[in-house]
Amino acid sequence: MIRPFGRRSWRNVSVVLIFSAIVSLFVIKMLPLCNPLPSYSGPHQVGIIDVEADCETRVLHPAVLKDGGEIALKLESVFFTLFYPATPNPGHVHWPPKHYWVPRPLSLVASGYARLAHISSSILHRVFTFGLWLFAGATTIPAHADAPILSRLEHELGGLKDGSVVTSPLLKESAGLPVIVFSHGMAGMRTSYSHYCGELASRGYVVAAIEHRDGSGPGSVVMTADGKERDILHINMDDIVSDPPITADGFKAAQLAFREAEVEETIRVLRAIDDGEGERVLRENPRREGWSFAEWQGRLDVESVTIVGHSYGATLALQTLRDAPSKSLPVRSAIMFDPGKESGPLNSDITVPTLIINSGSWTSSPASFYGRPHFAVVKAVAQSVLDRGVHAWFLTLLHTAHSSITDAPILQPLIFRLVTGTRLNERLALDAYVNASHDFLRFVRDGRRRGVLASGVTSEDGPLGKAEDAESDLSGLWEVHVAPEPESEGEEM
Repeated sequence: MIRPFGRRSWRNVSVVLIFSAIVSLFVIKMLPLCNPLPSYSGPHQVGIIDVEADCETRVLHPAVLKDGGEIALKLESVFFTLFYPATPNPGHVHWPPKHYWVPRPLSLVASGYARLAHISSSILHRVFTFGLWLFAGATTIPAHADAPILSRLEHELGGLKDGSVVTSPLLKESAGLPVIVFSHGMAGMRTSYSHYCGELASRGYVVAAIEHRDGSGPGSVVMTADGKERDILHINMDDIVSDPPITADGFKAAQLAFREAEVEETIRVLRAIDDGEGERVLRENPRREGWSFAEWQGRLDVESVTIVGHSYGATLALQTLRDAPSKSLPVRSAIMFDPGKESGPLNSDITVPTLIINSGSWTSSPASFYGRPHFAVVKAVAQSVLDRGVHAWFLTLLHTAHSSITDAPILQPLIFRLVTGTRLNERLALDAYVNASHDFLRFVRDGRRRGVLASGVTSEDGPLGKAEDAESDLSGLWEVHVAPEPESEGEEM
């Protein structure tokens, strides 16, 4: 016999229905704000592969985690995502066909962001997980998972777009595909800059975006070839103990050393793939991707790497240049976005071509950096490279924010504009970052200055100078603070 609902039961049902309606309206309202990641604009299709490889265990500092007593900065494996020009095979089936933008498990990443916010409540961790799912849980990266690398024929032709041959001088002039190693900023992940990385891949570059396990990201799962797994979460200073005690500056230095070791290991793995050990790398990869690595033999220019980094990653990129190029770090050029203001001193011992790009907010926001304005320190770094007779640029992309280089403004443009106050369209900003990077990378190979790099200095002192002294002849997008003298020949605007 079915019992009729009592007054309390109906009240409970009403509450559930009202709550469900509110949640549904909220979801419907939110979903249109989360845009899909756009396809890439270069002449090549883009592949994506997750690679994790064991490495010789290194302890970069003996500090241990209060929770569990594990060593905080112990390197056991390196993990990175490859974005690369691809020639997808119609018969090739990979499941899933796309990579999620937010790495799994969502709960681990959400817990890491909660720790970043110094929130310890397990209930709020669940709220973070729900919010992350709502924000971008179903978002995928528009690249072909584990697709074959660009065919040699297409490499020789230069590229294909909509079935037609597209001229690509970059590839025609290069025996191997140019290699970039990308280092994310604080609170970032290997996928946080996927559009920037994918755009470069669509132009013919192989980009290895590292997932740093130094405690600066939200969370990551270490997977080793023997099947063991270990979760790593964001590390705050009050999460560790050390004897003798370690300072905040000391821990940042140790984190940077950890990151530099990860860059070395990433290059080691790429070199192994290029040397014909791709099948071994695949066999030992717990992520079970890289089925076409055998075809990558001899396809990479691993002895002429470009290091790229944002914020904390830019500080790391500068650090890798101290003795570059070397056997373990064959870095011959570098691109830095918004070098860190709280990640330690900036290395200026640089002898390779260097491009530094600040966002508008990073340049305009005053910050004291070891007793000097941060802008002046960054400018001095670029100028010191130029004074050594090596090409260097320091630019500002106006009307942009610190995170304009990430995917965030594409995914949530309205929220991003409200929070940051940026005025430059998010797609236009990312296009400007990509184009300037591409122009620099081409310059490194052929010596021709293009686009904004063909300009001379337009605003020598930036926010430290007088506004009337700044020139505005670059479509209102750029200020150039340091640059070689303009050349009359061999330039493309």
